Amino acid sequence: MSTSSRYPFTAIVGQDDLRLALLLNAVSPAVGGVLVRGEKGTAKSTAVRALAALLPPVRTVEGCRFSCDPAAPDPGCPDGPHPADGPGGERAARMVELPVGASEDRLVGALDIERALAEGVKAFEPGLLADAHRGILYVDEVNLLHDHLIDLLLDAAAMGASYVEREGVSVRHAARFLLVGTMNPEEGELRPQLLDRFGLTVEVAASREPDQRVEVVRRRLAFEDDPAAFAGRWSGEEAGLRERVAAARALLPRVRLGDGALRRIAAVCAAFEVDGMRGDLVMARTATALAAWAGRTEVAVEDVRQAALLALPHRRRRNPFDAPGLDEEKLDEVLRDAAADDPEDEPPTPPEGQAPEEPGGGDDDGPGPDGGGGGRPGPGDGAGDGSGGLPPQRTEDSGAPAPEDAPEALTGAEPGESGGGTPRPASAEQRAVAAGEPFRTKVLSVPGLGAGAAGRRSRARTEHGRTTGATRPEGALTKLHLTATVRAAAPHQRARGRSGRGLVVRRDDLRQATREGREGNLVLFVVDASGSMAARRRMGAVKGAVLSLLLDAYQRRDKVGLVTFRGREAEVALPPTSSVDAAAARLQALPTGGRTPLAAGLLKAHDVLRVERLRDATRRPLLVVVTDGRATGGPEPVALAGRAARLHAAEATASVVVDCETGPVRLGLAGELARELRGTAVTLDELRAEALTGLVKDVTDHHRARRAA
Repeated sequence: MSTSSRYPFTAIVGQDDLRLALLLNAVSPAVGGVLVRGEKGTAKSTAVRALAALLPPVRTVEGCRFSCDPAAPDPGCPDGPHPADGPGGERAARMVELPVGASEDRLVGALDIERALAEGVKAFEPGLLADAHRGILYVDEVNLLHDHLIDLLLDAAAMGASYVEREGVSVRHAARFLLVGTMNPEEGELRPQLLDRFGLTVEVAASREPDQRVEVVRRRLAFEDDPAAFAGRWSGEEAGLRERVAAARALLPRVRLGDGALRRIAAVCAAFEVDGMRGDLVMARTATALAAWAGRTEVAVEDVRQAALLALPHRRRRNPFDAPGLDEEKLDEVLRDAAADDPEDEPPTPPEGQAPEEPGGGDDDGPGPDGGGGGRPGPGDGAGDGSGGLPPQRTEDSGAPAPEDAPEALTGAEPGESGGGTPRPASAEQRAVAAGEPFRTKVLSVPGLGAGAAGRRSRARTEHGRTTGATRPEGALTKLHLTATVRAAAPHQRARGRSGRGLVVRRDDLRQATREGREGNLVLFVVDASGSMAARRRMGAVKGAVLSLLLDAYQRRDKVGLVTFRGREAEVALPPTSSVDAAAARLQALPTGGRTPLAAGLLKAHDVLRVERLRDATRRPLLVVVTDGRATGGPEPVALAGRAARLHAAEATASVVVDCETGPVRLGLAGELARELRGTAVTLDELRAEALTGLVKDVTDHHRARRAA
């Protein structure tokens, strides 16, 4: 992308924390990259792409595909060895984008297995990690990448090198880059273990200030009308910010991180119960970079505080439904306590001739060439009223907010009745009930062998897993089955004129390994929210069970959807999504009351699955119906429910009915529903892991029996 067609970094309005986090990584790549979380349309991608223009140019060995530095070439470079101080050239720092649908070979590089076997040559085609060496690697929608690609990416970022191994042939090359990932939490979260691998995290949101929004639109329209002219108007600010980044890089080795600052960092991480030591290390590197960015040679208390706000929020998640965040009042209290115990609590002295400066630009407009945002002052472009600061965070005890359109008045039957009672106005008992304590569940899997997206639930043919056979490759060979390849080539050696010890291998001999692993499924929950479920203790237990299954779906990388039914109709409370957090929030806000239109719920689920099969035919569904089995309202409600269930059975949809019926006398209606679905029925008690020993076997046996019949 040319400089004139890239939106200038200094022209971005607001988003102070985002700009600061990116600039700190430009000053010190050892910080470990940035994860940018936020809603769509908040300049996440624009800011990342603009950052490349601020990085200093890179000197490389002439002709080296791996961008080795002529002053210190990589001794293990596949294009080497390179002579020290050999000829070199200069190029701009690269910004390499990793597409969501990229393959493993595209990321780490590809080995030509045919030449390796036949000629003994390590023919290696570099991947995106090699292209990004000494530059920026940008991953948009990082939460949608397959887990094994994220693991490869973060391992390379942590080690500064990439390793490619195929059937005993190994290649290593340097891969040091500034890693930036962006994600929209509505589309699914990253696992806490992966979140921890990003150095800093920033939450971004669109400004609610009209003046600032006007300025954003004004600048964007001006850029689209004439990108070159717009970039020219901001060239002075860009040059100034580029010089400041270079100056901070030069100052960084002279910044002193004293024992007092280290003790504050340790105290903060301990007080917030941060797991492991990566948080302490990232805070130390970030505080040092903040001091260098402010032009100081000693880390100050303000640097430690700002480093904590950037480095710790995403490291405090204790379960997948915890929102990242940091209690700033507690942070200030911990820093005060640490200062009281620190004998050397003196404010740092700025370099001679320079006024003290707050990290991130103090009261100016965020990080920029003069402590401001690097841009011209515009309406609403101040740091205090923009969206660049950390948005208010939900604390661990806050729970999920109820939607604004939640019904205020409900009518329903008495709990435990089959629907024949007199309707009564809803009371407080029928509003949303908090979920019970979640528990660990065993695996509910779809029987058979699928071919869907990689996950951890049901058996499937996948790129990774145990080898189960071999086949002729379709297109490029990715996973060689060595034994099958040798068997295919062996009978033809005499005809091919083999004369030495080597095996003469041709392309027709190559065999692709077929592997079996696990896939993610679409788990569609159909939850009965009628009056018969309205007793507080009962609905709390039901929500706790569904929440437990949602946790299991999160860990197994499933998509989830939520259909609820009560009153006269069913609704899709949450269309199928990868955001298990969103499903949990909708579940928490779910009210109860009214009759039990079970047939409507099953038919709505059938419509959802029909559409999803058209969108992604490889992702197999698992239907989880949470009900006591009662059906009321309208003519012949039980017969209608049976016919709706048989629609799912006819399409061989794997299903589980969670029987919520309680009490000493039980009608067994949920079991009847499970038989109509040709699925399995389990009680709430049986759903717990300790009581679920035979459940997976039961689900599979039901479907085997159905196929045999």
